[in-house]
Amino acid sequence: MGGQAKAKKKSKAKRKDTKPNGGALMSPQERMKAKMQEKAKKKTAEKYTIDQLVEKTEECIDNFDFDMARLYCQRALDIEPTNLTTLDMMGNICTELGEIEKAKQVYLKAVELSPEDGHSKYMYLGQIHTGMEAVQYFSKGTEVMLNTMDKHTSEASAFGAAAFPSECAVTKKDVSVAFCSIAEIFFTDLCMEEGAADRCKEAIDKALEYDEHNPEALQLMASYLFSIEKTEEGREYLKKSVSSWLPSLQKEEESLASTEHDMEEEKDQNKSNIPPYESRITTAKLLIEAEQYEMATEVLEDLLEEDDEVVEVWYLLGWLFYLQLDKQDLTSNGVNFRKSAWTYLSKAKKSGPLPFTTFKIIFKTLQSNLVFYLSRFRKQVEFQTTSKKKKKKGSANNNCEKMCKYYLFMSCIDCFVCGIAIVEVCCY
Repeated sequence: MGGQAKAKKKSKAKRKDTKPNGGALMSPQERMKAKMQEKAKKKTAEKYTIDQLVEKTEECIDNFDFDMARLYCQRALDIEPTNLTTLDMMGNICTELGEIEKAKQVYLKAVELSPEDGHSKYMYLGQIHTGMEAVQYFSKGTEVMLNTMDKHTSEASAFGAAAFPSECAVTKKDVSVAFCSIAEIFFTDLCMEEGAADRCKEAIDKALEYDEHNPEALQLMASYLFSIEKTEEGREYLKKSVSSWLPSLQKEEESLASTEHDMEEEKDQNKSNIPPYESRITTAKLLIEAEQYEMATEVLEDLLEEDDEVVEVWYLLGWLFYLQLDKQDLTSNGVNFRKSAWTYLSKAKKSGPLPFTTFKIIFKTLQSNLVFYLSRFRKQVEFQTTSKKKKKKGSANNNCEKMCKYYLFMSCIDCFVCGIAIVEVCCY
């Protein structure tokens, strides 16, 4: 009997394991989740096509509903995981949601699947990374764009324009913007590297070669020229950059337009030329450096209309009005400038701490005035301490600190980094 029982046990058919990963390492909850995902995938495939899901995703992105966009995009990826368009969209969505690591994984997967087609994944990877890694991604993206343009041109020449009626997916402006991204990195992250200035200039020249009217490229050239002390040339490039989108300069150009149709086309082009918010903050800083105060005021006031919660914009407006005190007759406009400086700088102080980049402007402008202010502090302290026969202990330091704070307002309104330095030098 024992032998028969054993034989019966051996003849028992082995059950085929159809569970994901063999089911051995999955908990009941994980198995249930896997089944639900598989069911949802089949249901989605039956209800929507890839094109419909992509369309839904684009609608959500246009409405800034990135959470819902991610759901539609993920459904599309469940159906077709290697779809490059969907992968690019998912990477963009993850970036908008602040999920940088997830975005990086998605873009790297797209690079692995198709390294020579589609430049956008390289441009996004360049934005995510820093330093030389970013340069490599931007350079590769630029290479892909140029290859795409060459291919489109060759095919159009071989088969005729009628065979390729649609425009190339890549424009010269796209290439120009890519070279601007490379130039910015050599201007900032890699500015101390050997040959950084030459590579920066080379990238800016390339950007202007592909789009001579690109405001970003013109602004970068202005920054470069300021950095090598070619101020007048820098001002010319800066004015060219700003004139393509600043309202007051647009009106001057529109008045020269011959017809109403020309004016409409000019307005549409100017709207498309408006740089991003952060870029216009940089524009304002450069205009201040170039002493183009009226244009700087217009740029900053437009930025406030868009978003009045950016501390740096409030500060720059206050600093701008302060700088004009020495340029104007105090009997006429001086009081107004002083009041405006106080208003904007006080607002900046209440709104929050200033970013470190703002202090670069402060220190650069204060450098020439710092010795002058310190000498005034010391002279007044000496006068007060010698003129009073009886003074309480510590009164000299107290008076000095009050004057420090007063003159500090005259220079940068309670900028505590400067304040601590000045008070320590003249009081202690």
